[in-house]
Order: sequence, then structure tokens, then C-alpha cells
Amino acid sequence: MTKGRLIAVVGPSGVGKDTLMRAMVAERPGLRRVRRVITRPADDGGEGHEPVTEAEFEARRKEGGFALDWRAHGLRYGVPVGICMDLGAGRDLLVNLSRGVLAQAQARYPRLIVLHLTATPEVLAARLATRGREAAGDIAERLEGAEMALAEGAWPVVTLDTDAPVGRLAKRAIKLVYGVKT
Repeated sequence: MTKGRLIAVVGPSGVGKDTLMRAMVAERPGLRRVRRVITRPADDGGEGHEPVTEAEFEARRKEGGFALDWRAHGLRYGVPVGICMDLGAGRDLLVNLSRGVLAQAQARYPRLIVLHLTATPEVLAARLATRGREAAGDIAERLEGAEMALAEGAWPVVTLDTDAPVGRLAKRAIKLVYGVKT
């Protein structure tokens, strides 16, 4: 049984998951952010992921190097298996997850909490255009995916609209998440 809690931060592309997670870590000492492995080059100002090739990713996956992994938007994403040690030591971890792997995360980490971030389509479109990572067609595709409903599960869900200043959002997110009993 893990002592720490895995806090899955989910929501559509451009909703501000990584920005909010950085602010939450700054606001709450001891809260840690998981660094994902992604088959995407490094990007300035992005989430600070570990970039790998498709072949490197697959080799790590086959060796059991990921606690969770998935495909989305033509990329592969992995959460390093090392999170198990941190959770076992009682550390709470924030991780940017796909809504599609929540059931798998719940099965592995029963103390899972889901922080579901939302924003208006106009805000999402503006944020995606500003970050400059996607072409117009890719932005349209991501906005279509923004409507994907959050699957039902046994995990507690905290929903937060990100149309406010990030400092205030981080304080509110921490208050909401730490008010949840698991």
C-alpha cells in the first residue's frame, strides 16, 4: 500500500496543466512533480519532460521502465516506474496524465486523486496558439478532443476552471486537493 497520493492533473491541451503544477509545487513544500518521458523534442518553456526517440521509449517500456504509458497526438508518453518509491515513502506526486489512463492509474494507485482542469474553448485556442507547438490543423484537433468527458471511476475528482491567475488557482487547487480524503 502506498502512503503518498498520486494527484493526476488532467484536462485538454492548453488548459494550463504544467503551469498550474509548477505553481502548486512552489506553493506547497514537499509536493513533487513527476517528469514524464515523451517522444517529443525538448521545448523551451514547456513541461521539462525527458525527450526520447520512439526506439528508446519502446526499449524502456519493454524493460518495465514505466508505471503508466500511453499514446496521444502521435506521441508516446510514459511515467517512470520510480514514482512507486516516492509514493511508498509517503510523498504526494503531481503528474500530468491522459484522461484515457485514469482507470489504469487507479488500479495501480488506489489513493489516486484527479484534478480535472477546464477552460473555455476560446481560452484553450488562444493558449495553444501562443505556445507555438502545433499547426492550425493540430490546434483544431486538440480543441475537438477538449470535449472528451472525464471517464467515471472510483477516484475522487476535483474540478477547477483555469480562467483565473495561476497563483490564485494554485492556492485553490491545493486547498481542494488536500481537503479530499483517500
